[in-house]
Amino acid sequence: MSKNNKPVLLLIPLVCIAFFSLNVYAGHLEPFRSVPVPKHNPQTPEKIELGKKLFFDRRLSGDGTMSCATCHNPEQAFTDGQDISLSYPTTMNWRNAPTLINTAFQKFLFHDGRVKSLEDQALFPLMSAFEMNQNLDFVEEELRVVPEYVEAFKKVFGGDVTRERIAMAIAAFERTLVSVNSPLDKHLKGDKSALSEDAKKGLEIFEGKGKCADCHYGVNLSDNRFHALNVPENPALLNEPRVIATMRFTAKVYHYEDYKNLREDPGRYLITKNKKDRKAFRTPSLREISKTAPYMHNGVFKTLDEVLDFLNKGGGPGNKALKPLGLTGEEKRYLKAFLTEAPAGEDIAIKYPEVP
Repeated sequence: MSKNNKPVLLLIPLVCIAFFSLNVYAGHLEPFRSVPVPKHNPQTPEKIELGKKLFFDRRLSGDGTMSCATCHNPEQAFTDGQDISLSYPTTMNWRNAPTLINTAFQKFLFHDGRVKSLEDQALFPLMSAFEMNQNLDFVEEELRVVPEYVEAFKKVFGGDVTRERIAMAIAAFERTLVSVNSPLDKHLKGDKSALSEDAKKGLEIFEGKGKCADCHYGVNLSDNRFHALNVPENPALLNEPRVIATMRFTAKVYHYEDYKNLREDPGRYLITKNKKDRKAFRTPSLREISKTAPYMHNGVFKTLDEVLDFLNKGGGPGNKALKPLGLTGEEKRYLKAFLTEAPAGEDIAIKYPEVP
């Protein structure tokens, strides 16, 4: 991807970006929280730029056709707009590609929360047989024969190209993908004209009758927990052999006993083997929610209206996490207005790098 065939945009720097956010449990606004950065991987402009180049470099996939940006497209709010994420040729993924916006604030990553840091997350798609299908020993050698990368890794890390440093650089870039100056943030800071009247009514429902703020609060509008809502399986994928193969392969890797007969996504149970986590998934951020359809871990809902109808009914049959809300059509309209308008920040614009 070169700047000759992509729109030229400006990278938002990461220097103590601050937010006000709603936290119903604390009962007050959270003033100025900066993006968390681990001590072992401090942010530097050079590291961010290196990570950006790696993010767009197709060398990171086995056949050179995919980059991180394939499934996390900047022009689609760092998603790919598909029910389930794009995949390596001849395979199919089995879960939706979540946005990378504000991912720096998440305590758990992936829908099942299998890792807790961006550094740990970065290498999973590279290795995955149904995502980028790359051998990490090989990709190290691919980058070591590129003089520009050799020089960049030496300058940034003081040493050679390694998989750990690849992950650290990509993580540094991903920490710059932050949603700022949303109408909700402005409203919480005292600008009472930032939200439309419909959105203000929606905020009241969000905090009150809709019970949305029970799980969606804090800087990222997420409780960073896992809930089994019994989201229905996506009917378009139920009998797709490649999706079933991917599901069973993943279950096999995580030592799911009956993986050969698996026909539905077990959710976080794959990771914890705790019965309460069966079909439980991480609470998604509501930041940029209007830009990241389709919704849920399997993309089963194409619109916010479908999501609101599902939640209003109390989730899927037999779930213990939700109860029917009894929202009227007008109340759902106000809530949708809030979700569409309030959490959407300024477009995150980047200048596409010239990959060496």
